[in-house]
Amino acid sequence: MTARNDADPRPVRTVAVVTNPASGQGRAREAARTVVDRLTRADIEVVEIHAPSAARTREQVREVVADGAPDAVVCVGGDGLVNTILDPLAHSGVPLALVPAGTGNDLARELGIADEPGSAAELVRRGRMRTIDLGRLEPAGHDPMWFATVTCTGFDARVTLRANRMRYPRGRSRYTFAAVAEIAHGIAVPYRIELGGPSAQLITTDALLVAVGNTTTYGGGMLICPDALCDDGLLDVTVVGKVSHLEMLRILPALSAGKRIDHPAVTQYRAESLSLSAPGAPATADGEPAGRLPLTARVEPRALTVLTP
Repeated sequence: MTARNDADPRPVRTVAVVTNPASGQGRAREAARTVVDRLTRADIEVVEIHAPSAARTREQVREVVADGAPDAVVCVGGDGLVNTILDPLAHSGVPLALVPAGTGNDLARELGIADEPGSAAELVRRGRMRTIDLGRLEPAGHDPMWFATVTCTGFDARVTLRANRMRYPRGRSRYTFAAVAEIAHGIAVPYRIELGGPSAQLITTDALLVAVGNTTTYGGGMLICPDALCDDGLLDVTVVGKVSHLEMLRILPALSAGKRIDHPAVTQYRAESLSLSAPGAPATADGEPAGRLPLTARVEPRALTVLTP
C-alpha cells in the first residue's frame, strides 16, 4: 500500500474497533465510545471487538480480517493491546489506526498520534498510510511473537513486569517507582549477544540490561534506543553494562525524562537479527511477558501498515 494524498481519497466503509476496557484505568472505554459514535455518524459500519482475553481478541481480529478485510482496524488502548493484534495484522495490508488510551502509548508517540480520541475518526478517514517494520521474537519456552516497539531483557524487563503488577501509582510514574524498587536487585549477568547482518559480530559482556528497539522509547517515553527508526530495516540494540547502584540512580532520572543516556557503560548497535542469552534473564515485548532468554529476534521490514496524521 502507498501513502495517499487529498486527490486520491481512500474509501472507508467498514472499520473494526478493538478495545481493552481496562486500559488507562477505564479511559479506553470512554475513548472507544467517542470513536464509535463519530464513525457511525459518518455512515461507516463499525464492528466492535472487546473480548474477555488477549487470545480471544486476537482470534476475533483474525476472523474479521480474513472475512473481508475491513478498511481499517482501530486500536483503542495501549502498546499491550497493539501487541495482542499484531499477528493477524502483520503483512495483511489492513491499516492500523491508534487511539492512545493505555499507560505507555509508545507506538502512538513514535508515529506522532495525539492523545485525543476525537481525532481518531478523522485519522481513519483521512490519515496517511505508512508501512513500518516489526520485530519478530522467538524466546525459549514461549510462542513466537511480534513486537512493534522494544523488547527488553534483564533489569528493564523486570521493571516492566513489576510495573504491570502494580496498581499504584498511575501513568508513567509507575515505571519510575518500579525501577527504583528493582535497583536493589539490579545485578549484571553475563550476556552473549550475536548480531546478524552487514555488521555481524559477537559480544560477550556483563550487562544489566539489553534492549532491542524497533522504535525509540518504552515505558511511556523512556528513550532507550534514541536513534531507532521504525522503517529502516534494522533493529537498534542498547546494552547497559555493569554499573553500581549509585550509577543506576544517576542514569534513571535521565531515562525517565526521555533524555539520551550519555554514559560510558552504555553502548549501541544495529542489526538485522540477533541472538541473546543470559542466565535467568526475563524478557518482555511491547511491555508484555515474553519468557526468558535465550531468544532470537529479527526485523521484518514493512510488515505493518499504519495510519498517521
